[in-house]
Amino acid sequence: MTVTTRTRPTRTPTLDSVCAEAVELAFAAAEDVAGIGQVGDHLGLVPDGERIVTHYFAARERGYVGWRWAVTLTRASRSKQVTVDETVLLPGDGAILPPQWVPWSERIQPGDIGVGDLLPTSADDARLEPGYTGADDGEPQILQDAPPQPAGDFDPETPQRDSLPLISFELGLGRARVLSLIGRETAAERWYESFGPASAMAQAAPASCSTCGFLTGLRGALSQAFGVCTNEYSPADGHVVAMDFGCGGHSEAAVVPEASEVGTPIVDEFTVDQVQLHPTGSVAVGAPEEEGLSVEDDEAPFGHS
Repeated sequence: MTVTTRTRPTRTPTLDSVCAEAVELAFAAAEDVAGIGQVGDHLGLVPDGERIVTHYFAARERGYVGWRWAVTLTRASRSKQVTVDETVLLPGDGAILPPQWVPWSERIQPGDIGVGDLLPTSADDARLEPGYTGADDGEPQILQDAPPQPAGDFDPETPQRDSLPLISFELGLGRARVLSLIGRETAAERWYESFGPASAMAQAAPASCSTCGFLTGLRGALSQAFGVCTNEYSPADGHVVAMDFGCGGHSEAAVVPEASEVGTPIVDEFTVDQVQLHPTGSVAVGAPEEEGLSVEDDEAPFGHS
């Protein structure tokens, strides 16, 4: 079955001739707001409704290139008296406009907080949720008169023998709010971009951080996937890293072996080393007989006369 819907065509307002001819009145209204000499030529008019016409004039204010004054005129039914409804300065085609305003909560970037700066968080911040402190809970009520429930037959409408308050996964421990699921997910995505398994450092690492001795763990749900690097020589020192991140500073990447102990030096005074002190053919120490000399003839074995 096909259902056909009909849309009523948009009706163009009829131009009111009386309001359209009141150009001088509109010009005077624009000069009354902008000042004498600040309103330019008449740029045209547009019918806005029954007996409502808007006249446009060029703006001559410095710094307002392409802007125009809009003066809306109207009159009562069966009346020839035209009155000024509104005068406003509007941007036209090619007008110089300021950048779109962005709330501070969207302009702030990581690292913008300086000394003494305060960054407020809204009461409905999606990254946070109320933490359980136990301050609003009374003593656990032990209902002695309540009958014991058989296993597997829990009824929420029936009072239990040991009624304890339900708590969330993470205790507040004095904090009014703790991380919500959205807060944990956004933090995990942000940390994975810098120190995650897809980084070039992790791709070239010999092992992951999960087996590194310099990794110290977090607490809570994020501890299953992240830790903090404590290796001062690592580029991730002091940063939260993923368990499957890695770098060349892994504790077990290359263990330096212990140096062997050096023995005590030994001085051998009973060995004679032959050293040639003269050019070839001269008298050499240790072989006087070969040159026709004896020890008695050469009392100076080192060549001194």
